[in-house]
Amino acid sequence: MSVDGAQLWTLNQRLLAVVMDACTQELAELGLETKEFFVLAEAEASPYPAEIATALLLPKASVTVYVRNLVAKGFIRREIDEADLRRHRLVLTAEGTAARDRALAALAAEYDRRLARVTPQDRNELHRILQEMLSPA
Repeated sequence: MSVDGAQLWTLNQRLLAVVMDACTQELAELGLETKEFFVLAEAEASPYPAEIATALLLPKASVTVYVRNLVAKGFIRREIDEADLRRHRLVLTAEGTAARDRALAALAAEYDRRLARVTPQDRNELHRILQEMLSPA
């Protein structure tokens, strides 16, 4: 039986959605909506809103709203970029780092719960396959 790329992509998206849905309560307890979490989790690697929008495939206007919310919640602060005084860098606060880490731990626990259904050999193979798919062509 042949499985095409669209079927695999759909299964992967469903898995991600199921894991995120299972963690919605924990995110809410941290004061985070799902997309706010993604922005918070990306802010350290991509400290400018436009970079976050590109990395997460979100509209810039949406990222602006999420950043404002995260600033209001005390999870992120804006700092003037010393290299370009016209730009603001996003910096996680201690509270933002703690919330991000707790949210990531909840996601990892839920994902691990699902991975427990898979043999260690298949996990290693999945890891190898994903690494191969992410490597440059």
